[in-house]
Amino acid sequence: MPYMDGIEYVPTCKMQHRETFMARRAFLRQILCAGLGLPFFDAVAQSGPAPAKKLNVMMKSAWGSDDPTKAAFPFLHGLALSEAGHNVQIFLLGEAVSLMRKSVAEAVVPVGWPALSETMRKVVSRQVTIYACGACARARSVAETDLAQWGAKFGNPQIFVSLVEWADRVITE
Repeated sequence: MPYMDGIEYVPTCKMQHRETFMARRAFLRQILCAGLGLPFFDAVAQSGPAPAKKLNVMMKSAWGSDDPTKAAFPFLHGLALSEAGHNVQIFLLGEAVSLMRKSVAEAVVPVGWPALSETMRKVVSRQVTIYACGACARARSVAETDLAQWGAKFGNPQIFVSLVEWADRVITE
């Protein structure tokens, strides 16, 4: 609580509590740094961070070229997850299947990111499997040749279910 002279005065009891807290913190730091006494803390300090579990991740998206940034997210995030060592599979449905056309992928440029076609090439090089809903693709005249250039496959409800069962995480974007 400041006074007219601009100095903040802290009640004595609060200062004593703070000093006690800081003394405890310093004492515990000394114990951990010196490796004294507490076997549990020693084991944690020596083991380092726990290794990350390799996840099976299914990315699902229905965003098409009408929103380039949202359309790119499953590929951008799928690429990042794959580069981090996780297993990734992408399932596209609805308007997102139109992204399988090379001309559309080249025209889609998300805000702040490279063209979608560039990201898709990186995803393909990491052997991330891409599925495009077969019924959705037929309704939008997306052909098997469109999928083949990305190494993609037609999906169906059974494949969708199998991916959900395979995945540790399903990410909908």
